Amino acid sequence: MAVTVEITRRAVLRPPPASASGGGKKSPLTAFDCASTDGYIPAVFAWNAPAPDNAALVDGLLATVARFPHLAARFGVDDRGRKCFHLNDAGVLVIEANADADLADALAHDVAAHINELYPKADKERADEPLFQVQLTRYRCGGLVIGTSCQHLVSDGQSMSFFYTAWATAVRTNSATIPTPFTDHAAIAVPRSPPAPKFDHRNIEFRGEHGPNHAYGVLPMDRIKNLAMHFPDEFIAGLKSRVGGRCSTFQCLLAHAWKKVTAARDLAPEEFTQVRVAVNCRGRADPLVPMEYFGNMVMWAFPRMQARELLSSSYAAVVGVIRDAVARVDAEYIQSFVDFGELAERAGEELASTAAGLGTAFCPDLEVDSWLGFRFHDLDFGHGPPCAFLPPDLPVEGLMIFVPSCSAKGGVDLFMALDDEHVDAFKQICYSMD
Repeated sequence: MAVTVEITRRAVLRPPPASASGGGKKSPLTAFDCASTDGYIPAVFAWNAPAPDNAALVDGLLATVARFPHLAARFGVDDRGRKCFHLNDAGVLVIEANADADLADALAHDVAAHINELYPKADKERADEPLFQVQLTRYRCGGLVIGTSCQHLVSDGQSMSFFYTAWATAVRTNSATIPTPFTDHAAIAVPRSPPAPKFDHRNIEFRGEHGPNHAYGVLPMDRIKNLAMHFPDEFIAGLKSRVGGRCSTFQCLLAHAWKKVTAARDLAPEEFTQVRVAVNCRGRADPLVPMEYFGNMVMWAFPRMQARELLSSSYAAVVGVIRDAVARVDAEYIQSFVDFGELAERAGEELASTAAGLGTAFCPDLEVDSWLGFRFHDLDFGHGPPCAFLPPDLPVEGLMIFVPSCSAKGGVDLFMALDDEHVDAFKQICYSMD
């Protein structure tokens, strides 16, 4: 089924002057920002009719962006020549479009055939490119798709979840009760005096000459296939019973996926495989950082096992390895990272993130992000939560994202990218707990 999407309006819109909060200040990038992906991350959500009209959505968006000055900012350079956020309220890009199909029909067929038309295509090399961009696509039936692109140096997934729910609140309540973020970047990255890093951050979070990440290969994009798997609540309960004791949904699903992908890849028994696990550091830092902090505050844990050991171990043992690795991202490790960032800044050092580029093949490893704590059910613009989360193509082999299902039946969706050579084998065993 071919769906044509026609753009009807494209404009950079600024928050109302009376409510704008940027004030023209310059805000340096934190070490957490520097370690994140330098690129735009898309997110696409769908709502059945009825849905609020575009005017209400745009009004609510601008009222909300006024509270989130980094989204309406631009990149600039401070007085020391460092890249920074210029909080100049320059605005966000808003695109309005129409689709010549009913939303239900479009979702029932090959969504991938037109999903790339449903969110803005940002150019990160353009000096004045808006850091946050939105496309509102209205379907023939009145259904709505909201697609966004946000520069990852601005914020992590936790921050964007908070922003989306704030925007929905603004539309639902006519901007009366917009949740307020915590935006003081300097307050969450305070180095010791003197700074005293204790870990090798130059080769872990950044691309040092002794880091492992330079060894990853690159696959042609047509070899990287995207999959969507749904794990019902009953399946998750079965996994947890296998683990026994306390176990988070994320831990048990990651243990399962790690086992099955490793088996599908048919790795040599003695080969090591690790998972790069994104860890939200807000609740792990000392002092604690508010969950409402808007910016980047993610680091990575690296559970690692030999393929033979991983495949022969119980779910409980694999969950234990994951849990132990995540536990090592503690307050001391986070403070060490902040201290390292301070020393690198004083030295004027250019740090390159280990974030994967297009076509990266992580095999024999994986990278995983958990969006299970994100409040998709709160994305209610007045007529209920989204009916679907539509994942754009993941361009990195071995990347996995766990997302709370928008289905009324609940459960978890796993969106992942694998080498085409391993897809059939994975599909055959992905629901087996053997």
